[in-house]
Amino acid sequence: MPERVLLSIGTKKGLFVAEANKARRSFTLRGSFGTGVAVYSALIDTRGRPRIYASSCNTWFGMKVLVSTDLGKRFKETKSAPAFPKDDGRALANIWSLEAGDRRNELWCGVEPASLFRSRNGGDSWEMVTGINNHPHARMWQPGNGGLCLHTLLRDGHRVHLGISTGGHYLSEDGGDSFTASNQGVGAGFVPEPFPEFGQCVHKISGHKDAPGRLYMQNHGGFPEHPDFGVLRSDDHGRTWRSISKGLPSDFGFPIVVHPHDADTVYVLPLEPMTRACPGGAPAVWRSENGGGSWRRLARGFPKKESFFTVHRDAMDIDELKSPALYFGTTTGQLWMGRDGGEDWTCVFDSLPPIHVVKVAVV
Repeated sequence: MPERVLLSIGTKKGLFVAEANKARRSFTLRGSFGTGVAVYSALIDTRGRPRIYASSCNTWFGMKVLVSTDLGKRFKETKSAPAFPKDDGRALANIWSLEAGDRRNELWCGVEPASLFRSRNGGDSWEMVTGINNHPHARMWQPGNGGLCLHTLLRDGHRVHLGISTGGHYLSEDGGDSFTASNQGVGAGFVPEPFPEFGQCVHKISGHKDAPGRLYMQNHGGFPEHPDFGVLRSDDHGRTWRSISKGLPSDFGFPIVVHPHDADTVYVLPLEPMTRACPGGAPAVWRSENGGGSWRRLARGFPKKESFFTVHRDAMDIDELKSPALYFGTTTGQLWMGRDGGEDWTCVFDSLPPIHVVKVAVV
């Protein structure tokens, strides 16, 4: 069967699925699914027969997990969604991340308030990951502007990395049985002590399978007195971090994405910290090809000015074709694609609902 590029697009008013052949000249759009309900997380699970998972955040009827086994033509609800025990005192407010586990039907799920759950049967039942849910710090974390969310989950064998806003980066080296705050070098310019043990407003963390010790972080930057807090790199599995913000027009932003074939190539989308819009109203993605040593602006095809959109933390992704394309969605409903690793940008869809999450896979 020919390769197809599949996009899962979570919006304020449901989930959309877009499909194209590998030339990516045009995409067909399906949806919305879970119509009218916000979708903040999605997963295209390519282990075996592809499945698409997505959250469905209904203020009145609670949280759901949707699944499709036919590439997004139809969706159904799994038998359950993550839930706290009745005596826990916390109540599920949102589902922020869905990731594949080691086994075929294993899923991991990060939620708000910041906690982690695991399913061993494709989302039909869930169990708490007590190593982080009952961590001594957990009741001291405070919500960021987007809520108290566990939004990033990266797994590298027995290592598990979590990104929490505002909790910081937490590292497990025993498969998730226990976690340690691992924020040396990660700043928090909104507190009196700018380098606390925990409590940083991490926006996103990314890595690459060929360089497991290397991690990139988009942190909450934008502090004039601390111009190096926003974009960071670790080379020791997240134990220590250093700034790679020099050369960017702003160190504030949300997504950070690594090239699928080159661990030294990383992308960010800088925003102004107060407006959450592109600096000067001129959109651009910035790329480093030397691990953050220097940066280049990529803007061919974007409006040159007066485009004040915002891009959320999970609304940018990259496919794994030989010459990969980047994709990002905006809070004003545009889906953009950047061919040749972001060299040339086109607007694929221009009038979707506000976009929260974009995931891509080649199936």
